[in-house]
This record gives sequence, C-alpha cells and structure tokens, in this order.
Amino acid sequence: MRVSDLFIYPLKSARAIALPAADIDTYGLSGDRRAMITDPQGHFITQRELPDLARIEIRPEAGAFRLLMQGKPEISVSPPRPESRMDVSVWKSTVSAAVADAESNRQLSEWLGREVRLVFFDGQAQRTANAEWAGEGTPVSFTDGYQILVTTTGSLQALNADLAAHGEGSVGMERFRPNIVIDTDEAWPEDRWAAIEIAGIRFDLVKPCSRCIMTTQDQLTGSREVANPMPAMGRIRMSADRRVPGPLFGWNVTPRGSGRITIGDAIKIVEERPEGWALKIRDRR
Repeated sequence: MRVSDLFIYPLKSARAIALPAADIDTYGLSGDRRAMITDPQGHFITQRELPDLARIEIRPEAGAFRLLMQGKPEISVSPPRPESRMDVSVWKSTVSAAVADAESNRQLSEWLGREVRLVFFDGQAQRTANAEWAGEGTPVSFTDGYQILVTTTGSLQALNADLAAHGEGSVGMERFRPNIVIDTDEAWPEDRWAAIEIAGIRFDLVKPCSRCIMTTQDQLTGSREVANPMPAMGRIRMSADRRVPGPLFGWNVTPRGSGRITIGDAIKIVEERPEGWALKIRDRR
C-alpha cells in the first residue's frame, strides 16, 4: 500500500490543489484550510449552502494569493492585517480570524451574489479538535473537525461497484475531498486501522467521516445534476454507532509528528482496530 494522491484545500470548500509532496505539522497538511468564507456575522459558509464555491480556484503566492472563477475578473488578495479581526464560527467552535481587505471582500461578494467575508487562520487564531476523539489540546484550522482526511482506492472501487449494480453511475475520489489517498486492493481496510505510519510519521485514525450533501456535487461546477454516491453509502456504509451517525466514507486522522510525505510513500500499519467499525445491515437489493 502506498500514497497515491495528496490534496490541500487552502480555501475551505473551494477547489483542491493536488500536490506531489506535502509537509505535515500539528495542523495536518501545510496550507490546508487556512482561509474561509463567512457571512457578515462570521458564520462559516460551505458548498452545502453555496455550491458555487466549487468553482473558486485559489493560487497561493508569496505573501498573498489569487482567487479565480470562470467568467469573473481575478481577485488578488493582500495579506490581512493581524489587527483586522472578527470572531467566526465553524460548527461549535469560535475562532478569532484575520479579515481580508474591504476591496477583496467586495469583489468576492459580487462573485457570489451575496455579502460575504474572507477570513484567515493566522498565528493569532486558535482552535482545537474534539478531545473525546483526538485527545486534549489537538490543534485544527478551519477544517470541519480534524486535521486530515484519509481515503482508500479500494473503498472507492467498492462504492462504485454498488452504484454500478444499481445503475446509478460512478463517482471520483474528488467528491470526498480527501487529503491523503492510499492505494489499496482491499475495500474498507481503513476501518481496522487504528494508526498508520508514512515516512516515519504516525497518523492516528481517530473517527470515521460521516458524509453529507457535498458528496453529491460536481467539484468543478458545483452542479448536483450528477451521479449521487449517497444511495450506495446508505446501502453499504451506514454507521451503527450512535456517536457517528449517517453514511461513512474515509477516516479523520490526527498526525502525531511532523515531516514530509510524498506520493509513492509506503504505508505501514502500526496499530489495528480488529473489530472495525459497526455498520447497519440493510437489504441491498
């Protein structure tokens, strides 16, 4: 088993950037989910409510970055001033974030047809993952809850096989917005991994990832008029554990070290969860 793909999402809910290698720190993959779009009150906005975010491409540059969207003039965003801040919410977390300049926010609001703010997770921002799963004091940025999402190719193949058996098309891995994709022959081996090692770094698989409407959206256009993986996940991947309800695909992962990982790196299983994860048994006809 080896790493087959690496992705970061510098702007939460916008397009992915594929990488040949990635630096790992306590926040996960360097540069991942360090910017976010909110409403004027600071509540985070994702593709769940604004599918057009899938059309936004971000290009980091020295000290700043550019935002691009087809048919729109690009936005060059200057580094935010640390003193220009607002409290923003990500699920149950409140974070003090740096705010982009007024002109960038004005242009971005025009793009999206509603008033928004672009905010940044800078050196003054602080947030921690749920201690019940990740341990006390585990830092996270603007991710939904944990540092890294891991998926496997064997599991995607199994999901697509079920979709095909029901005449429901197929989906790509991009629908699940992973950070690390592992090439496996077996389906769902990640359910039994408690910890893996890549390039000498330990990664704890702390919680399976329950999936939502974002998996039903094309990750280039935001369209929902595409193949839908939710029915297949409902048939074969419904959690039977009330702590994590709903359909599951992929695992939330917490790094326990720092370093650099590269596509092609070997995967070593260092701790197992023999019982796997409890799933509901449903009629799959």
